[in-house]
Amino acid sequence: SCIMLQATIKLCCGIAHDHLRHLPGLKTTAIAAIQKDTKRLMVRGSHHLSSKIPSYIQRLMGKETACPEPAGDTSPSQFSSVDLSYITQGEAALQRALSILQHDTSWQTEMMLDNGATMSSAVLPGLGKVFRAEVVLPMPVAQLHRELFERIEQMPQWNPTLRAVKVLQRIGMDTLVTHEVTAPSPGNLVGQRDFISVRHRGRKETAIYLVGTATHIEKLPLQEGCIRAESQLSCIVLQPLAGDPSHTHFTWLLSMDLKASANMLGWIPKSVINRVLPQSQADFIKHLSRHLPLHAFE
Repeated sequence: SCIMLQATIKLCCGIAHDHLRHLPGLKTTAIAAIQKDTKRLMVRGSHHLSSKIPSYIQRLMGKETACPEPAGDTSPSQFSSVDLSYITQGEAALQRALSILQHDTSWQTEMMLDNGATMSSAVLPGLGKVFRAEVVLPMPVAQLHRELFERIEQMPQWNPTLRAVKVLQRIGMDTLVTHEVTAPSPGNLVGQRDFISVRHRGRKETAIYLVGTATHIEKLPLQEGCIRAESQLSCIVLQPLAGDPSHTHFTWLLSMDLKASANMLGWIPKSVINRVLPQSQADFIKHLSRHLPLHAFE
């Protein structure tokens, strides 16, 4: 309806809130594009919404038909401007990941594992070195999706590299704000880090996209003994294997800024980061593969 569209525009325009100026990765151009699209639709009439309005706002307005949401009140009036900013930030990360995945990038192999997993890397504008992991896992998409999004707080139970994962806020059905703390370990070249992230779920045809990017919450102070790092971009793609939907083609894009401590004692040479990040992907896949058979029928 016209009233609902006006509410959407008002809340989208509310992204100028001071809090949002500090959000890493949130681009003014993305906000301007949303405002432009919604205002144009306002002029043309709400009957154009289903085909023209951005998909994540369609979902909020109940207009999305390709991926219907569970019943409930998902009108934009229930979200604050800050809530909508998290959704927008997650959607911007998703679009960035899709752009990387759709371009013919020259990836350089970093390592290969016995289970067929391949870790590769490429230097990309605006992100620097991005690492990509690919593997086929003997589990359907729905099960992996449940473990990696719906049950995200249980992740430290099977991934020993994490000490804690907490969902700080749920916005609608597809967006989370989370706080993750890595586990201390002897000989760890990086040391303990913590992350505050927006996690966003997207769908395209048969694939599910789980993206993450750094955000900022003033009320969450720095953790003692941890350095606050940033996930510049993380995107896990879960795609049913062609001809065998009981298996999933798993792709993971990862770009991180591990940061240094204020006194520079936490400074990490790039050569170390370039070893640590693909190894962390390999370890994650190893722990996930061990965990899945135990929970196949839950």
